[in-house]
Amino acid sequence: MATIAFKALSVFGGLIGGAIDLVNHLTGKNKKETDHHWERPSATDHRSPCPMLNALANHGYLPRDGKNVSLADLIVGFRDAINLAPDATLIVGLKALQASSTGKLVTLNLDDLAKHGIIEHDGSLTRHDIYSGDNHTFSPELFAAFISHFPAEGLITLEAAARTRKERLATAKTTNPEFSMSDQDEQFSSIETSSYLLVFGQGPEWSAPTEWIRTFFQEEKLPIEQGWRRSDKVLGTGDLFAVKKKVDAVA
Repeated sequence: MATIAFKALSVFGGLIGGAIDLVNHLTGKNKKETDHHWERPSATDHRSPCPMLNALANHGYLPRDGKNVSLADLIVGFRDAINLAPDATLIVGLKALQASSTGKLVTLNLDDLAKHGIIEHDGSLTRHDIYSGDNHTFSPELFAAFISHFPAEGLITLEAAARTRKERLATAKTTNPEFSMSDQDEQFSSIETSSYLLVFGQGPEWSAPTEWIRTFFQEEKLPIEQGWRRSDKVLGTGDLFAVKKKVDAVA
């Protein structure tokens, strides 16, 4: 009973600490980087299998070293970088903390997210499956296969993006003898495609310029130089799941 009470107290304390950290971020009490130029990560920086998290770290919206990233960092970083609402960030953020190796309840290192079966899953668009031995490093081969489905110039339609995701999953299933895809994995896979369409899809039906998507995935960089701008509208869970519903509906 005492152990349970201690764990409950620890969880409560961690949540309170996270709330205080968030307040400090929002009120400017924590020092924040204001120069969001892109920098290639150093050999000692931590990076994840997620291009968006890596891009935000490369721009300084998250700690550039990718270490001890708090839930508050994620909420504020996603808000400042792409105008994502806290509720949408929490969908992945709370789950991501389960992979933490920092020893703290409300922080993680970005490379913690390579732990298989929490958020990371087989059939990634730009990473090999864990069966290959490396499920976190960007794969030029997979990226070339991914981007080849879209026009070199012009827009990536939602239908094309959804079909490309399904084709990648089908290929992984046939080439990986240990391929697995739980219902949760399927949801995260769909959310990933829906997210890049939501953030960069500023054309009809969330169509996104191929040039922007190439920059985002290949360089893990926000395509500001190509003309992308942060949405004026706050992007919440309703927006994300509106895109996801259409992505899932593509046969």
